Order: sequence, then structure tokens, then C-alpha cells
Amino acid sequence: METNTILITSLITLFFLLYLLVRKKLNTVVKSIYLFTIFAMIAVSFLLINRNDFEAIVHAKEVATQNTRKALLSVKEETNLLKESVLLDAPIINQLPDLPRGCEVTSLAMLLQYADIDVDKMTLAKQIKKDTTPYSRENGKIYYGNPNDGFIGDMYSLSGPGLGVYHKPIAALAEKYLPGSIIDFTGSDFEEIKNHLSNNRPVWVITNSTFKKLPDSEFRTWHTPSGTVKITYSEHSVLITGYDETYIYFNDPLTGEKNKKAPITDFEESWVQMGSQAITINS
Repeated sequence: METNTILITSLITLFFLLYLLVRKKLNTVVKSIYLFTIFAMIAVSFLLINRNDFEAIVHAKEVATQNTRKALLSVKEETNLLKESVLLDAPIINQLPDLPRGCEVTSLAMLLQYADIDVDKMTLAKQIKKDTTPYSRENGKIYYGNPNDGFIGDMYSLSGPGLGVYHKPIAALAEKYLPGSIIDFTGSDFEEIKNHLSNNRPVWVITNSTFKKLPDSEFRTWHTPSGTVKITYSEHSVLITGYDETYIYFNDPLTGEKNKKAPITDFEESWVQMGSQAITINS
């Protein structure tokens, strides 16, 4: 409360006490003037108090707006640093022959090793969360696990049913090795991948083994404990290492090829079709 507000409040109290002491000696007109003065002072005090509150609210909004602008400018400055081309030197790891369905954990191993984390694909294969829902068919419907909840099926052999795992369990596992440094920007635009690459951060993604958009006939609907999910047996994971005007570059764990390339437009479409799943490290 400001000094002038305190002063007015004190004067109101004093006037009211004086009124109580002399009211019997005052005529009606003087009493009315006295009371009017007291009420006027109360009104002025109320306005001053509310003005202070209003000014405080306005100031808080201005501070919040300034902070938001600073944050947006920071993001914009980083985005404006997009390079015309990038090619990072990330380690290449082959998922075969040990993990025929282990492209996701193998690509994660490449990402973590790029950040100087000493971990291999086999360790990650053991540690990744699993969805152990059994495979079954009933009335033409497939009942199985959900790759959003954990790895589905047998990672070590193609003799039984299986598929893979999506970004959430992968990000959760990566977080155990680099707490607070994992960026899961699933659902973002493809430009965000370029942004991270321009800042020397390779990107783990889910795509498909053709690296271009698949026809609808390639997808199946599974019924899982957490709801239905559309899947394709062509699902694949790679570590993106660079780009230029024409191509996207990536380490492919299936072929063991370092900085393999695919047409950037085709690759983007395949990535979006698989849910725009992407993870990197804030290094």
C-alpha cells in the first residue's frame, strides 16, 4: 500500500472519530457535510488501492510478454542458423545379425555414442521397455501389443511375430543415460530436424525401409490393451546425420551404411506418415 493511500485511510479514521464525538452538537446540514466528506475519502482511497492493483497486473503482464518475446527470439535466432548443408560424423552400428528387429535400439545406441555415452545395442535391447501382450487373431482381427507402450515381439529372431517400438519408450530409455538432455520433438515440422542438425545434433527417427511414402495397403490395424494402432511391417528406424538441398543423410542400422542418402522430399513424407517421430540430445 502506498503512502498516500495510508494517509487517506488515517484521515478517514480521524474524521469518523471526531464525528462520533461531536455529532450530538451538530445540526443536520453539518452532519450531512461531515458524512459526505467521509464517504468521499473512502471512495478516493478505494480508487487508489485498485489503481495500485491494476498497475501491478499491467506490470506483471508486461514482464511476461517481454519474457515470451525473449524466448521466441532465442528460438528464432537458432532457427535462422539453418545451414545450407550438414553432414555429421556419428558412429555407425549394424543391427545384424544380433538384432534383426532391433533397428530402434541400434539407432539409439548410435545417438548415445555420438554424445560419448558408453553403451551398446545389446544392452539397450535388454533395457528397452517391452509390451508382452501375446499375439492372437479373432474374427479376422489382430490382437497384439502397442509399440507406443513398449517393444513388440521378438527382437532377436524373425521366426516369431514381432514389430518394434516407437518414440516414447526410446526417449524414456535415453533419459536414463542423459537425464534432462533428451529432446523428444515428435509431431514437429521437418524443418525442426534441420534445425537440430544445423546445431550438430543427429536425430533418431521412425520411417520405413523404403524411405518414401507407403500405400495404405501396407498398413494393418492392431487391437491393443491401450487402443487400436495402425502399423506397417516396413517400419524402420535410422539416425539422421545430415541434409542438403536434394538429399537427407542417415546411418542405416539395417545395411550398416554410414551417411546413406535418400531424396529429402520422399524421406520427409515417409517420416510424416509414421507420425513425425523424432528424438535428439541437447548437447
